[in-house]
Amino acid sequence: MKTLYLDCGMGAAGDMLTAALLELLPDKEEFLRELNGLEIPGVTVSGEKIAKCGIQGMQVTVKVNGTEESEDMHVHAHEHDHIHDDSHEQDHVHHHVHSHHHHSGMHEIGHIVQDLPLSEKVKADILAVYSLIAEAESHVHGVPVKEIHFHEVGTMDAIADITAVCLLMDKLAPEKVIVSPVHVGSGHVRCAHGILPVPAPATAYILRDVPIYGGSIRGELCTPTGAALLKHFASEFGNMPVMKTDAIGYGMGKKDFDTVNCVRALLGETEETGDTIVELQCNLDDITSEAIGFAQEQFFEAGALEVYTVPVQMKKSRPGVLLTVMCREEDKDIMLKLFFRNTTTLGVRENVSRRYKLSRTIRKVDTEFGEVRKKVASGYGVTREKYEYEDIARIAKEQEMNLEEVARRIDMQAGRKAED
Repeated sequence: MKTLYLDCGMGAAGDMLTAALLELLPDKEEFLRELNGLEIPGVTVSGEKIAKCGIQGMQVTVKVNGTEESEDMHVHAHEHDHIHDDSHEQDHVHHHVHSHHHHSGMHEIGHIVQDLPLSEKVKADILAVYSLIAEAESHVHGVPVKEIHFHEVGTMDAIADITAVCLLMDKLAPEKVIVSPVHVGSGHVRCAHGILPVPAPATAYILRDVPIYGGSIRGELCTPTGAALLKHFASEFGNMPVMKTDAIGYGMGKKDFDTVNCVRALLGETEETGDTIVELQCNLDDITSEAIGFAQEQFFEAGALEVYTVPVQMKKSRPGVLLTVMCREEDKDIMLKLFFRNTTTLGVRENVSRRYKLSRTIRKVDTEFGEVRKKVASGYGVTREKYEYEDIARIAKEQEMNLEEVARRIDMQAGRKAED
């Protein structure tokens, strides 16, 4: 399986991810020409080979109207963004934003992205990443997403970074993206209206449910743009898998630390192997159905992969049930405790099996009913897609439709977007 592993031991920012992925392409100059040919308003992007801590890598520079981004104006799309509503105004930036500067909201950003000569898939990825950032800013600042506004220079810079990464991911086309636990840095960031902890609030919100850690390095290592890109594209977060690497890229950051400041990208092949699961079973003929239902809930809450019962004929011609719990090896002990705590069994049998599975990811789809999650499973030469039941069921109840009608409406809407 074609797998991309992103080592974020020094965090991640849009330009660092762009540079790391760019290094994986055989023709880097051709990609830069294509990116600049998109004519993102006022933006030019360049790349050069540099060395940090004795390691060669790529550093990407974005200029807006001929001016290179600075730390003060870089839209990690986060605390450097200009957030305001009708009742108050906050300059969440490292420098003061002057009132004559233009600011863009999600509506304007959507127009900019839709005008770019890109595939609908890449445009959808760009807008999905920006939506993650806007949602985080909305949550942090307590204003609706439609009232989130980004500083003009920062907006163009962020669009360039996000567009570059989305286009690179489309070209590299990995079947699975694994991201390491993310180093976010430590300390505080000074903004125009105060001092904020690292990770910045927007970054922390985006990275909820993602393994992150701090450390001795003082400073902001992961920006909201970087966080949103990782969150959008990651199939999973964890350690580097067993893989045969075909290409390695180092995307260098602007700052210098004692540790090389880079994102490392490794592209290669991982084997489509299975994992080991434990099957625990017991026969029961002296327990109520309510107790069995309660036990099943406890198993699932503790991480069981599957729990089911089968009617069986037991000794002395007694009808009973075969209770089976399937779990990971590391969860076996807690499952055994739950067997003896919640059932009447005096013994549990164990079978160890190999499980082969498709790689599963969750994609978010914007629909007329709101955001819907879609499960995508792939591997062994097949791909399957299915909308998340809870999302479809919720819409079906709200719209007084059945499940098939909801799925059909969403598919029809997706088809119309593809034709446009």
